[in-house]
Amino acid sequence: MKKIGVLFGQERSFPLALVERIQKLGGGKVHAERAVIDPQRQDREIPYDLLVDRISHEVPFYRMVLKLAVQQGKQVVNNPFWWSCDDKLLCNAIAIDAGVCVPRTVLLPHKQHPPNTTGESFSNLRYPLPWEEIFEYVGFPAFLKPADGGGWRDVYKVKNVEEFFAAYDKSHVLPMILQEGIEFESYFRCYVIGRERVHVMPYDPAQPHHRRYIQEPKDFPASLIQRVENDARALCRALGYDFNTVELAVRKGVPYAIDFMNPAPDADLKSVGEKNFEWVVQNAAEFLIERVQNPRPFEFTGQWVDTRKALLAAAAKASAPAAAQPTAAPTAAPTAAPTAAPAKQAPAPAPAPSSAQAQNKKKK
Repeated sequence: MKKIGVLFGQERSFPLALVERIQKLGGGKVHAERAVIDPQRQDREIPYDLLVDRISHEVPFYRMVLKLAVQQGKQVVNNPFWWSCDDKLLCNAIAIDAGVCVPRTVLLPHKQHPPNTTGESFSNLRYPLPWEEIFEYVGFPAFLKPADGGGWRDVYKVKNVEEFFAAYDKSHVLPMILQEGIEFESYFRCYVIGRERVHVMPYDPAQPHHRRYIQEPKDFPASLIQRVENDARALCRALGYDFNTVELAVRKGVPYAIDFMNPAPDADLKSVGEKNFEWVVQNAAEFLIERVQNPRPFEFTGQWVDTRKALLAAAAKASAPAAAQPTAAPTAAPTAAPTAAPAKQAPAPAPAPSSAQAQNKKKK
């Protein structure tokens, strides 16, 4: 019998419901339980075929155990290696390659020196910083937020230069990003399970946490919902996350990915509501049963590496000069001069950028 362990912290409604649903659907072939983790010896086998991670971003001890589980050939959802190294700047660049629109974003250095560093530690940093160039690129309003992490912690909406510097002063040693504020007409949060199953939830990030999920949403065009679903899948395939939420803000009919690094997303019954809760419990249980019975080979990350290689190869091919066309030597001297010189082959034109890539370029 295959064994699934669910690793979680203070939350209760989702992980306990997930264990119960897997037990119900497992048909006696899959057993699920609340994971029990011991002080881990390097030579001791971890007693689970699959571990669901809901807490290691807050408890580093668990993250180290999960990495060892992968080394032992266990399945871990989500991938602890990629989760340990992604950040918002990198993921924005990956999103652009995947054809998804994102806001204009700039990574900023720490406002204060990190522990055990001095000004000399930053001898490679351009100084003074080109603030005028940064503000012109991003524009206002904008959001100042940590370059890693979530939960809306240390996030500031700034409307002008003065508000930016007041917020930046509060960031202390955190590396921050300044991100274009998307003034949206609609906003969605999507559960994405197994990189394929998508549940679109109208969402209002300005509301208190327990009221953000809109339980009786208005109707949206089918084409918009399809675009949102496709973008959510594209992001999770690129990043390699099997349990994630993707937030997209829609401006003038175009979805922009705002927050899509949520490998332990909110799934509490009281906040997401009964309909959304039932969807995520059922679909997560079905996916995990399938995954533990059909293990996936280890991968460090998602498809973004192959996508980037393909884009670089296409760019190199487009910029290369056209090959000269060989001509066969004549068997005899021509009896008459040709009436016109043969036309030279023109170089192949560079491929046009995708709509998503075009919208992510700096406005001139």
